[in-house]
Amino acid sequence: MQFLTLKELLFLAVVFLTNIVQCITGFAGTVLAMPFSIMLVGYNVAKPILNALGLLASVWVVIFAFKKINLKELVKIVLIMIAGMLAGFYLKTYVENNASLLYKTLGIIVIIFAVMNAVKFYRKKEDKELPAAVSALLLVISGIVHGMFVCGGPLLVTYANAKLKDKDEFRGTLSACWILLNGIIAFTDIRGGYFTPPTIKLTLISVAVLAAALITGNLIYKKMSRNVFLQLTYLLMLISGISLIIK
Repeated sequence: MQFLTLKELLFLAVVFLTNIVQCITGFAGTVLAMPFSIMLVGYNVAKPILNALGLLASVWVVIFAFKKINLKELVKIVLIMIAGMLAGFYLKTYVENNASLLYKTLGIIVIIFAVMNAVKFYRKKEDKELPAAVSALLLVISGIVHGMFVCGGPLLVTYANAKLKDKDEFRGTLSACWILLNGIIAFTDIRGGYFTPPTIKLTLISVAVLAAALITGNLIYKKMSRNVFLQLTYLLMLISGISLIIK
């Protein structure tokens, strides 16, 4: 009996490579992984696994950055994003039964994230304080995207860059957010029956791959330019988004 199919092996390769990027750049791992993962193993397998990996990675960060968490911002982000996630869960029931719409929706979202972050990178301007209405809208939309595809991170990062100036506070607070939000999604995935025996098996293997990716990413981060990896990440996000739209 074959232990893993070719597509599952390729999925593990995607998990490894995208989490190296996540470790080096601090974002984009799930956004980059989701398009390829959906095409390889399907939405119902990719979403719960990538969510579980994001949850575990966040727990690892919070263990070392617990004292730096901004509790006020944490509560605000979580409460507003949960409202968005509820809308995302509702929209997901329509999208997941239509593969073509699923691919195109995620493709458009990924392209928007890629262009938005690339423009910000090349402009190299400091993040300014956002109006309250814009901040709330960013968090609601981030929650909707996270509820549907587990990749609302880029919009949350846009909000957090303007609110959390200390890098340790930023990292710890956002990781605490993902523990709470991804925990909710994990609970709905378990209740929804997403974790079938084959998916559980692939999840356990993916956890080992995640650990290897984080170790590798830390080693590469010390040797190579972060800017090069950021530019490569934006390019790959753009390509993956386009590939989903034309699929």
